[in-house]
Amino acid sequence: MTTGISEYSEVVQTARDYYNSDDAEAFYSTIWGGEDIHIGMYHREGDSIAEAGRRATARLARTLEPLGDWARVLDMGSGYGGPARYVAGMYGCRVTGLNLSEMENARARGLNAEQGLSDRVEIVDGSFESVPADDNSFHAVFSQDALLHSDRRDRAVGEAVRVLKPGGVFAFTDIMQADDCPPGVLDPILARIHLTSLASPDYYRGTATEYPLEETGFTDLTHHLVRHYGEVLDETETRESELRDQISEDYLSNMKRGLARWVEGGERGYLVWGIFAFRKLSRS
Repeated sequence: MTTGISEYSEVVQTARDYYNSDDAEAFYSTIWGGEDIHIGMYHREGDSIAEAGRRATARLARTLEPLGDWARVLDMGSGYGGPARYVAGMYGCRVTGLNLSEMENARARGLNAEQGLSDRVEIVDGSFESVPADDNSFHAVFSQDALLHSDRRDRAVGEAVRVLKPGGVFAFTDIMQADDCPPGVLDPILARIHLTSLASPDYYRGTATEYPLEETGFTDLTHHLVRHYGEVLDETETRESELRDQISEDYLSNMKRGLARWVEGGERGYLVWGIFAFRKLSRS
């Protein structure tokens, strides 16, 4: 087995501490629907955050086909395990969910058991900067809005390539800065989530050229990012009195400011969100 680093980087450790906090656990499990804690796709008025999240998962899952009960799939940054369970349930395959938050992982394992999927969905504590798996061991690898929590995204991409079988698909969504984003305009967003940068579409395309990866598609879905963070902000404000019984005042205030900044960044064209798909070539 070949793996990358064995210790968490500072940025990954910061994300781990955040998602292991009681405030974050209460917020994401309550507001995001408790299964798919990523950006959703909205088709009509009245779509719930949970419905939109599941729709985004289904859209990404289609890029992984063909899959069947013979396949092994890796979810890098699996959160509460909703996407892993969806893929396992839809295709009958075995899915490994790799995630850095022990608190989220405990919830994910409980949901696996409740839904009768413990035999097909394994949740592993760890970082996608160092995947605890053998080379060429997965038929497909995917990730939803998790890669931004690394300051070594090239390492995360390299790990995805390493564990992916030749011919397999690596597909992901990520919150990115636009290729022409002016310097400094995203600093308030980055400071809140303890990052120094976001990737861009050009960054991922350039990184892919360092590996045996062929881009098979990019679908720009940025308008859903703006809608999603607006919906989360509205839901937070609507349920604020309820949330105050579980979540600290500082956390809620910071969250509302952060959500408004995500909406503003998307509306001004500074942010990009969409689905990237790559295929691993046979050459080494």
